[in-house]
Amino acid sequence: MTDPRTDPVAHLRRDLAFEAELPGGHYRFATTWGLFSPRGIDEGSKLLLRHVEVAPDADCLDLGCGYGVLGVVLARLAPHGHTTLADKDFVAVEYARRNLALNGLANGEALLSNGFDALRERRFDVIVANLPAKVGKELLTIYLHDALATLQPGGALWMVTVTGLRRFIERMSKEVFDDYDKVKQGPHYTVAVTRKPG
Repeated sequence: MTDPRTDPVAHLRRDLAFEAELPGGHYRFATTWGLFSPRGIDEGSKLLLRHVEVAPDADCLDLGCGYGVLGVVLARLAPHGHTTLADKDFVAVEYARRNLALNGLANGEALLSNGFDALRERRFDVIVANLPAKVGKELLTIYLHDALATLQPGGALWMVTVTGLRRFIERMSKEVFDDYDKVKQGPHYTVAVTRKPG
């Protein structure tokens, strides 16, 4: 523990904590500064969670999980499946692990992976991603191709993006998956799903 008498930012080093009502019930989250949206769940994730469809026995992936909001909810919605939370940031992975435990979810795991690099041998029924706009269209294109390779036949990739990326995601989804469905478009975010042929 840091001593506030000798550390003027000791209060900032402490974990942030909040609770939220999301699909599947009540949740608790621990976060820290430096992770995406540390004070509360961002609007894009909330929009995606209002629309995502997941079977109780689905094997799921939360790609770029951050502290694990999407993956924690999927693990609860799919209690008879297995949910993997993956991020390239080791701090995010540690908090995702903690948030699975905080919510009593033994059917999930969090692991370090640069995109799909550590996931190539796995197969998923559902992949969710809150795709960051700043990573560039090249990396988003790689993600779509890798998602196609790791989805089970008939599996679905659910994405939320800033609305400005909607046309690009639509075009690339049709090119890679030959499929695209705009689920919900708001003023700032768009939720879409693309499915692998069954």
